[in-house]
Amino acid sequence: MTVQRFNVSTIQRLFTAGALLAALSLNGQTAPAEVTPTRSVSGQFVITGTAGSRLAATPAVATNADFIRLEPAPLAVSAERIREALHRELNPESWGLNPVTPPRAKIYLVLHQAQTTDETVTVVSRHSANGWDYQVRLPDVVPRTRFVRAVTGVLLLENANRDDRERSAEIPAWLIDGLSEKLLAAEGPKIVLSPPARLVTGRADSRTLATIQGLDPLAGPRRMLRGQTPLTFAQLSWPTATQLAGADGGVYRASAQLFVEQLLGLPAGPAHLRTLLASLPDFYNWQTAFQSAFRENFRRPLDVEKWWALQVVSFMSRDPGPAWTPEVSRDKLAEILRVPVEMRLASNALPTHTEISFQAVLRNFDRSQQAAILLPKLRDLEMSQLRMAPQFAVLASGYREVLTDYLEPGKRARPPLHLGKHPPRAPSKSAVTGTVKKLDALDAQRRAAESALKPDGGAP
Repeated sequence: MTVQRFNVSTIQRLFTAGALLAALSLNGQTAPAEVTPTRSVSGQFVITGTAGSRLAATPAVATNADFIRLEPAPLAVSAERIREALHRELNPESWGLNPVTPPRAKIYLVLHQAQTTDETVTVVSRHSANGWDYQVRLPDVVPRTRFVRAVTGVLLLENANRDDRERSAEIPAWLIDGLSEKLLAAEGPKIVLSPPARLVTGRADSRTLATIQGLDPLAGPRRMLRGQTPLTFAQLSWPTATQLAGADGGVYRASAQLFVEQLLGLPAGPAHLRTLLASLPDFYNWQTAFQSAFRENFRRPLDVEKWWALQVVSFMSRDPGPAWTPEVSRDKLAEILRVPVEMRLASNALPTHTEISFQAVLRNFDRSQQAAILLPKLRDLEMSQLRMAPQFAVLASGYREVLTDYLEPGKRARPPLHLGKHPPRAPSKSAVTGTVKKLDALDAQRRAAESALKPDGGAP
């Protein structure tokens, strides 16, 4: 028997069901004897456990709209509404026509009394002769974002495992975060219910978030990414624990929401996402399933990076944020022009971290490695150029033009990351030499611009 457990920040595969069976039997006897389970209207969600912790009654929690206090009845309604909202996002063509697909697997929401406001939400999946079942262990006080992420994640897992294969799907973190943030932005107050904080003259006085809907679905990412660079596709694919926990200032979640929004906007984007979910159990990693599901849009893995870079540039150009001072512009440009690498002085030595220039990349790496390094740099140069002081914006434009001419000769009149059907041919030695000379000249201009800055960061 294989049990898959993932909490809100990571996925781990376990090969024992002891922890699960000790807390909950997934063969029909689900609730403790002293508690009557609450079932949602569709019957998919079964709520058990106990709520009513002391923490939930404290004023700091009861008056803070970032936290929700979970009780069985409101929790059943919230879970159903998240399920329906997720169905609408993945099946937009069925709005108002067909009901939500009938559930197959049971999802058991097990409440326990919270001790802190930062407790982990854990999701455990188990496969048996009757198919898949899932358990979500929830404290009765939980951050709103963490709750929606957990329910979204288990619903995506249930959707992907519907063909009842013994091997569970691997859901990419960006899909869970992107969809949960999208649901919160579009329908947060409607789908997330919390018990009233108090009674006023006999009537419930509930907390809610003040939101304005229907204006800009990307207002959250636009606000969060002002002054930040959205993550690359590689960074979205391999998030750190800090990013998944939201401790990076929300940059990962905002980037994931933007990425999912743009995928859904592709021709047949929702259909391709449904195909991705259905095919995840067929592959040992989600990247292969993604490439198969979106093969009409992305012929090669590199095409995803190119497409995403264009989306980010377009998004950031609409609202580049406040302009940088000359001093900040200098530092940002220098940061973009550095390429971090690992080097070994001997085959048995530990790697040392260092930084190299674009020129060293051209001299020492093959064509595919050069593209993987320089294409994200092109995106960073174009986005940063919008906010740099004039003297450094001109330099950023120069570096971008030189790299564009090198990677895709003759394509500068088109968007700098043009999506060609075939990869460009490897450049000749003369092309490498000529590009290196142009970069050397730009470096000299950059040093002159840096020297011309006044000590307070202003231009002379």
